[in-house]
Amino acid sequence: MAGQQAEERPADGQPEDGRPAASAEDVERAWNDTKLAQVLYHDWEAGSYDDKWSISFDERCITYARDRFTAVAGTDGWPYGRALEIGAGTGFFSLNLRQAGVLSDITVTDISPGMVEAARRNARQLGFEIAGEVADAERLPFDDASFDVVVGHAVIHHIPDVALAFREMLRVLKPGGRVVICGEPTRYGDKIARALSRATWWATTRATRLPGLSGWARPQEELDESSRAAALEAVVDLHTFDPGELTRMVRRAGFDDVDAVTEELTAAWFGWPVRTFEHAVNPERLGWGWAMFAYSSWQRLSAADRLLGRVVPRELFYNVSVTAVRPK
Repeated sequence: MAGQQAEERPADGQPEDGRPAASAEDVERAWNDTKLAQVLYHDWEAGSYDDKWSISFDERCITYARDRFTAVAGTDGWPYGRALEIGAGTGFFSLNLRQAGVLSDITVTDISPGMVEAARRNARQLGFEIAGEVADAERLPFDDASFDVVVGHAVIHHIPDVALAFREMLRVLKPGGRVVICGEPTRYGDKIARALSRATWWATTRATRLPGLSGWARPQEELDESSRAAALEAVVDLHTFDPGELTRMVRRAGFDDVDAVTEELTAAWFGWPVRTFEHAVNPERLGWGWAMFAYSSWQRLSAADRLLGRVVPRELFYNVSVTAVRPK
């Protein structure tokens, strides 16, 4: 996201896996080449992505992934046999869904080689192996009717031709197979989140320059590096979604039983500024107590949002998820 501009880096500015950081020339070329931007940005992020987004493979994220899946697709059919995750990143969604008992045999894809490597490495650290392919979601390298379920989290807003990607998901699903895509930004929710993040970044980076607060500041070189990341984020974040329009798109792709749900209203208004603050200050100043405060506050606000969902239009919430079934 544009406002949340900092991430943790080694001192030489390179990702932890040794891949070189994108140069200014890379960024310039990426402005005119969306697919190049996706590879550069996500390769660049692969080594620090889990830290940046507080991704883990413990009960906290297992619960989060399971709840997001259940909210839109329910619990029937668990565990799904052969599962494909598109745009898997470091494997946050599918690996945690496997630990939750939702998925069984996993194949991950991503346009970024660095992300595929990171996902497979995370799986091995959890004690199991997964298949991984560097692949474009618009041209999946699998036979027709190969998978029981296709999943994705915060991915389709990166894909240039979303309708084509859904037709590819339909193709690789077995008849009766299900697609579950979660965590996509809505139009209104994304505008609010970005505005709050930009304001938080502006206020925090200036406040930490004040006398007495300098120990809270990140080094300037890390802030400069973050500005380059923000530039690429502006290129790779392509879409926001209206829930109704998204369901119609999925139906036109050939799916049946299409449904969309939205989540996070006040939780997003709280969560995005908190995450931006975390990456604008010296991380040594924030400990476990802060992490638990942020997570428990997000949980309480999410519970309140579920009640608000009964009366607040779904278009105002931040996240939209969609599920559908390939006709038999």
